Amino acid sequence: MSLKFDEQLSRLQKPNRSEMTDEEFAVFEKNVDTMTENWGFINNLFKVLPLNASQYMGFLNFKGSLFNDKCYLSDADKEMMGLVVSSTNGCMYCLTSHGDYLRGMTGDPAWVDQLTYNYRAAKLTKKQRALCDYAYFVTAYPREIDAKQVEDLREAGFNDHEILEAAYIAGFFNYTNRWVSTVEPVANQGHYYHNREKK
Repeated sequence: MSLKFDEQLSRLQKPNRSEMTDEEFAVFEKNVDTMTENWGFINNLFKVLPLNASQYMGFLNFKGSLFNDKCYLSDADKEMMGLVVSSTNGCMYCLTSHGDYLRGMTGDPAWVDQLTYNYRAAKLTKKQRALCDYAYFVTAYPREIDAKQVEDLREAGFNDHEILEAAYIAGFFNYTNRWVSTVEPVANQGHYYHNREKK
């Protein structure tokens, strides 16, 4: 028996309910309910990932460890870094979905578009620019990472807890970009139009 969503939404086969435990399916349904309540639609990626249900659960736990009330950087700063990473990697799906999320957080769609096209053209604080420079460098030049990246973040005013979290965030988005581009989920049309009004 297939999950309740029967669209072919990626290069891979659709998830199958019979391959999921009750606990895994309950987590899936909770995610669906939360997305529907918050956005009015369900991010298509989360209809694809339950194909490997235990890994899907691991992904959710990892993501949850980086986006919660006990974190050191703001969610907006982390989404900003995610856009820089995704732009550098050319991950269309991640640019589409995370651009939507950041527009909702900031209420400034023009600024988010500037970040997406070329973060150097966006108006950024010193700390924001340092995070974006870091996210770009470690994505574009991983073999050249050295102590300078930590020193630059410290000089911009970040403490070591924040620097480690920035490293996790840059790594997380690089990690997701690579397998999302491989799977190629169909981007929700809602992400293109959602949160386009300036607040």
